[in-house]
Formats: sequence, C-alpha cells, structure tokens
Amino acid sequence: MVEMQVYAPGIRAPDKLMGLDLELGAIHGVRYKADTLHDIIFLESDDPISVEEIRSIFHKLDLQARFVGPTQPSAQVIRP
Repeated sequence: MVEMQVYAPGIRAPDKLMGLDLELGAIHGVRYKADTLHDIIFLESDDPISVEEIRSIFHKLDLQARFVGPTQPSAQVIRP
C-alpha cells in the first residue's frame, strides 16, 4: 500500500474538489480524504502510483502539489 500527503493551496474551492474527485476516481485502488481547512489531501493506493502521476493530476487542476514528508519508494514506481 502506498500512502502520501499532498499540500495543494486552493484545493478547498468546490470546482477543484470536484475535478480532483473525477481524476482520482478514474484510478483503480486510489482512495483519498481532503482536509480543506489545511489544503491537504491524504492519498492511499493499493497499487504503485508515481509521484509524477499525482503531480500531473494537480497540475491539470491548476494546483501546485507539494508532498508532505518522505514519499515511499514504491510511490515512485510508474504503473504499467
């Protein structure tokens, strides 16, 4: 299991949350919770997922993803 936290200023906007739900909902095995008071997204995935893939999702929503804490080595594996 891969777990990561992403700080994304501006994620609390309703359109950004809807966009994030659409993007992450399309990835099998990914679950998330949003802490909108602190602009933090808690992600977990059953399958390996790359930091670049998460970063590109946030970039698509015009948000800058900043990863909180160390990312796990398996989080850096690109899914086939």
